[in-house]
Amino acid sequence: MKLQGFLLPVLLAGFASVESARIPPLYKRQTVITAADQAAAVKEGFTHSWGGYVKYAFGYDELRPVSNTGSNSRNGWGASVVDALTTAIIMRLDTVVFQQLEFIATIDFTKTSETVSLFETTIRYLGGLISAYDLLKGPYADLIVDQKHAQLVDTLLKQAEALAVRLSFAFNTPSGIPANNLNFDTNTSTDSSNGIATIGTLVLEWTRLSDITGKKIYGELAQKGESYLLNPKPASGEPFPGLLGTNVDIRTGQFLDSSGGWGGGTDSFYEYLIKMYVYDPVRFSNYRDRWIKAADSTIKYLTSHPSSRPDITFVAQYSNANSFNLNQGHLTCFIGGNFIFGGQALGRKDYIDYGIALTSGCHETYDKTPSHIGPEQFSWDKSRIAVTDTAKLAFFAKNGFYVTSGYYILRPEVVESYYHAYVYTGEQKYRDWAWEAFKAINATCRTSSGYTGVSDVSQASGGSKVDNQESFWFAEVLKYFYLIFADDSPVGFKKGQQSWVFNTEAHPFKVVGEQCV
Repeated sequence: MKLQGFLLPVLLAGFASVESARIPPLYKRQTVITAADQAAAVKEGFTHSWGGYVKYAFGYDELRPVSNTGSNSRNGWGASVVDALTTAIIMRLDTVVFQQLEFIATIDFTKTSETVSLFETTIRYLGGLISAYDLLKGPYADLIVDQKHAQLVDTLLKQAEALAVRLSFAFNTPSGIPANNLNFDTNTSTDSSNGIATIGTLVLEWTRLSDITGKKIYGELAQKGESYLLNPKPASGEPFPGLLGTNVDIRTGQFLDSSGGWGGGTDSFYEYLIKMYVYDPVRFSNYRDRWIKAADSTIKYLTSHPSSRPDITFVAQYSNANSFNLNQGHLTCFIGGNFIFGGQALGRKDYIDYGIALTSGCHETYDKTPSHIGPEQFSWDKSRIAVTDTAKLAFFAKNGFYVTSGYYILRPEVVESYYHAYVYTGEQKYRDWAWEAFKAINATCRTSSGYTGVSDVSQASGGSKVDNQESFWFAEVLKYFYLIFADDSPVGFKKGQQSWVFNTEAHPFKVVGEQCV
């Protein structure tokens, strides 16, 4: 990696230690900085994180970048290796890719002593393996220069299929709706219900596996569970057209509540509806129709503007058709990008404009905190602020929201929406927003060996370090940052034709039918 000329020390000086101050805006120094410089800085962030992981935690699921130890939260199969692979491929870090391929070939996905999450295992491991196979058999095939590594690419698909076979008992339920929490020792689960995100965020990965292998069973398993979400029952499970409750009875397929929104537990179900249509518009046109219903209801019923800042747009949550909660989380901030993406796929500028407004709202939560990083949860419900809390009242009056949970665990959703906004508009401000976020994360989250979550974005320092580098830091955050600045990437979303679609962990899959608008 080489940054242009004298900019290398300027760009990276603030990255070297946890004590370093947030990098001043380079534009104000009248310094010429290019997108290539910024992409190179993001790549340096990847190699720094990867180097610390290899040194202190290789083979573990995560690095603890404060104590410099390893931890396992994803069954000890090396989640960071698998999650980082597609980003390393896109960055053309061939030495890292070879190291990852060699490790993945040794993983035994059939055994673990810990409970297995079908959802997390699908989006991180299964998605990462399938995507890497697509990339290395496609636009990045030139990275593979010998027979040994060509065989390791084929092993990716073998490992993906072995994992799917091992997971498949999850679908052995009376309804076909899968259990999520799995015991590999007994091939059982104690789950009696499952959520719409953990049911509905399997279909892209399992269908892609079917399409590559020619074995329909994988896609059919996930699509059967999805069918209950496309035709929800009873009526109370769909309090607004296209917008559903959260929990479903595994035995009967009946919805158990009417609460929901676009937050954790529901979010990626809606995300995958439009993505499945883009993946194959012939087979999955009904998924498009359900996304349109959800999008229209979101605009009609959930749109909310803070009383103190009516120029800002957020989306509310609901307990039922008559009860709304003026709260939103960092997880929900992917919604701007999803509306922009859906609007592009459907040729609907109204959806795109709504997504741009939602992206701008989430940008406010970054721009207005002292750390310039958005919180895990925030609210714009003034009635919940104690009349004696003058500081919070003043913050809300000025900014239109207040922090209700201030930690940050290296989440990607806001940057994801910046990426979609930039792809569609080409406007420099979205790159500027992304660069400001990248600098802020470097100032608060970087350690000598990687990046860690922080306890309180309401403090300029980010508060204390929480000592965990999530695997999605590699898969999502660094990938979206890189793609915003890397003009020459053959993989990503385009303003017109879509040749790739990302799963919710930002692993790209080659589409079956290319959608042109």
